[in-house]
Amino acid sequence: MTLTVYNTLTRKLEPFHPQQPGVVTMYVCGVTVYDYCHLGHARSYIVWDVVRRYLEHLDYEVRYVQNITDIDDKILKKAQAEQVPMQVITERYIQACYEDMGRLNILPAWQNPRATESIPDMIQLIQNLESLGYAYAAAGDVYYAVERFPTYGKLSQRTLDQMQLGASGRVEKGEFERKRHPLDFALWKAAKPGEPAWESPWGPGRPGWHIECSAMVYKTLGASIDIHAGGTDLIFPHHENEIAQSEPITKKPLARYWLHNGFVTVDGEKMSKSLGNFRTIRDVLNHYEPMALRLLILQSHYRQPIECTPAALQAAQSGWHTLQQAAQIYDLQADFTGDKSDCDPEILAQFERGMDGDFNTPAALAVLFGLAKKLKGARDRVTPASRNIWQTFVYLAQNVLGLNFTSAELPSTANKTEQDRATPQSLSEEIQVLIKKRKEARLSKNYSEADRIRQELAKKGWRLIDQPNGETLVEACSE
Repeated sequence: MTLTVYNTLTRKLEPFHPQQPGVVTMYVCGVTVYDYCHLGHARSYIVWDVVRRYLEHLDYEVRYVQNITDIDDKILKKAQAEQVPMQVITERYIQACYEDMGRLNILPAWQNPRATESIPDMIQLIQNLESLGYAYAAAGDVYYAVERFPTYGKLSQRTLDQMQLGASGRVEKGEFERKRHPLDFALWKAAKPGEPAWESPWGPGRPGWHIECSAMVYKTLGASIDIHAGGTDLIFPHHENEIAQSEPITKKPLARYWLHNGFVTVDGEKMSKSLGNFRTIRDVLNHYEPMALRLLILQSHYRQPIECTPAALQAAQSGWHTLQQAAQIYDLQADFTGDKSDCDPEILAQFERGMDGDFNTPAALAVLFGLAKKLKGARDRVTPASRNIWQTFVYLAQNVLGLNFTSAELPSTANKTEQDRATPQSLSEEIQVLIKKRKEARLSKNYSEADRIRQELAKKGWRLIDQPNGETLVEACSE
C-alpha cells in the first residue's frame, strides 16, 4: 500500500511522493515564545514528530524544520509587563519549550531557525514583493496587497468577502486607515518608542508575523517543499498569507502537501486563554506521565479534535502501563537491537497498512495493544517467536510512535537558579572527563554505558539533563 495523506489544499487524500526521491522536506510552524507550551502545542508537535518518525521508518531522509518566533507583539507585551529586555522572555521560554518537548520524547528538529536571525532574508523578500507590485509602503509600514494575488484564499477556500478581518489577532490600532484593502496584512511594522527595531529601506521597524515563516522556509529548505504542517487554526490567515507572499516570487507551489492537526478541546470548547481553559504541558505532567499524554494524543486521528479530561488522561496512563509491562518481558538495554531488519515482516506490514492511511495512529496502536496481549501470554514461555514479536513491538512503539520505554523522565529546570547549573569551566577535570565519555557512549549508541556514567555522576552530586537541541545541562543535585 502507498502512503496517502490528506492535503488541505485539495481537500482530498493523495498518494505521497516527495519532489526528490528518498528525501522529504518538512516545515512545521513553531512556538511564539512568550509563555509555557500548552496542550495544543503538545498535540501538534507529537503528531508531526510521529509523521517524521514514520517517514524515516519508510527510509526517507527527513529534513524537518521548526521555527521559533522570537519577535512578536505578545513577546513585547510580556517583556513590558515584567520590565525586562525582550531576550529575557524569549530565552526563558525557548529553554522551557526544549524541556517540555524533551519530556514528551519529541526528536530535535533538523533546524530551529529563529525569526530574529532571519531579518535580512525577510527584508529582501518584502523588497521583492514591493518591486513586483504585491506590496506597498504606508507611513513606515509595508502591507501586502491581497487583491494582487488572484488565488488568495485557495488554501482556506474562502473568498475575500468571507474572510474575517484581523483573524490573526495581530492587527494594531490605526492599521485599517493605512490599508488599501481591509484584508491587506502587515509585512513590516514601523518602529515604536521603546521597542526593538531593525534598519530597513522603509525606516526602522520589525517584521510582520506571516513574512517570518515565508523567509525561514526559503532560507532553510528552498523555494518549494514537500510538507508544510501546523494546527488547523493556522490555515487562515497564517498559511494563506505564506502562500501569497512566497508564490509570486518563486513561481512554484510553496508546499506540495498541506497537513493540519485538529484542536484540543476541554468541555467541548477549543482550548484557549480567552475561554479560561488554558492548560500548559507542565500542568498536565505534574499529574500524569509524559508518555501517557503522548499516548492520549495518538489514540485519536491527527485531524480530529481531542477532548482532554482527567478521565481520558487516566485511561491513557493505564494503557501506557500495559505497554510498559509488555516491553519489560526482556531486558531493553541488553536485548533490544532497534533494527527494523530484526522485526517480524507480517507485523510490520499490518502496522504500515494503518499508518499508510493518512498516518492513522489509532489503527497502529491497535496493532501494538494486540502484540502486548500476546506478549503477556508468552511471559513464562520464552521462545524465538516471542522474542521476535517483542523486538517488533518495542521497535514500533519506541522508534516509530516515540513511546519511550527506556529513558527516565527529564526533570524540569524551569525554576533552577544559575547557581544550580554548572558551566564546563566550573566543573572538576574528573567530572568533565566523565561527561565527555558519556557523550561518546551516546554517540556510539552504547546506552547502557551512558546510563552507568549518568548514575556515577549523580552519586558525585551532578545531574545531567539532555536537551532536544543536542546540548546537555549539568546541575548540582543531592544523591
